[in-house]
Amino acid sequence: MRWNPMLRVGAAVFAVGLVAAACGQQESLGGGGGQAPEYEVVQDPRFAPGTTMAELSEAGTIRIGTKFDQPLFGLRNLDGQMRGFDVEIAKIISGQLGIAPEDIEWVQSPSAQREDLIERGEVDMVVATYTINDERAQRVSFAGPYYQAGQILMVRSDNQEITGPDSLRGSGARVCTVTGSTPSENIRPFIEESQLVLFQQYSQCRDALGTDQVDVVTTDNVILLGYVANSEGQFKLVGDTFTEEPYGVGIPKGDVQFCLFINQALTEAAGTGAYQRAWEATAGTVAEETPELPELNSCR
Repeated sequence: MRWNPMLRVGAAVFAVGLVAAACGQQESLGGGGGQAPEYEVVQDPRFAPGTTMAELSEAGTIRIGTKFDQPLFGLRNLDGQMRGFDVEIAKIISGQLGIAPEDIEWVQSPSAQREDLIERGEVDMVVATYTINDERAQRVSFAGPYYQAGQILMVRSDNQEITGPDSLRGSGARVCTVTGSTPSENIRPFIEESQLVLFQQYSQCRDALGTDQVDVVTTDNVILLGYVANSEGQFKLVGDTFTEEPYGVGIPKGDVQFCLFINQALTEAAGTGAYQRAWEATAGTVAEETPELPELNSCR
């Protein structure tokens, strides 16, 4: 697994990427960029009978789980439109099934509900800042990864005491993250259980930080970067990333053919420039460096 060096940076480097946001791009950042790119929608694709691809292509629609509250990756705008890098990746995959963006049914997928949604058949796949790990892989399969993130801390801009996860020890700081997420487990070695505050969505943590109900929000850097960009200077990131978080596409357990199809779609997107356009229209409006598609895992 290749680690993207742009993620091994501190809050000071992120601040460089926020210059554009401070210069009047707040509205576009809320949705994760300006005009959404267009991707190929394959006409009359052919798949082996009985495969997930054949069933979805014949139906002409797909249910995709994603986040609705994460600027730059998955956000439902006031006009009801979905924007963000996760959303664009999902559109790319759907296009290879012959399904146009307007035929996607978006399903809100909080972190703690993603495996349940897949297992109950309420979604066909989940693209929702979904870190691949062994525990989750016992219940669902993953295609990808399509991006590599890293966990970091967000605090109010006037906070000078919290400088990284080690500074949380003995501080009594109230640390907010999301139930059922990998960040909620990763942060536990640095804090007492009484310091941990859990919500269902990261936007609730952001709001609690803004009203001084918590002192720190922790999750993946690219998620928090979107909140910082939209905070009008209220929040900042501190310290370096302290984990590696490969984002995958969650699908029903054991659907190897669907996994192989998605990996091929991602590979082709990187080769044609669609992957890069998806990034530049969303997270790339803040993060200056466009990442490469990570090395894809084998499907099993």
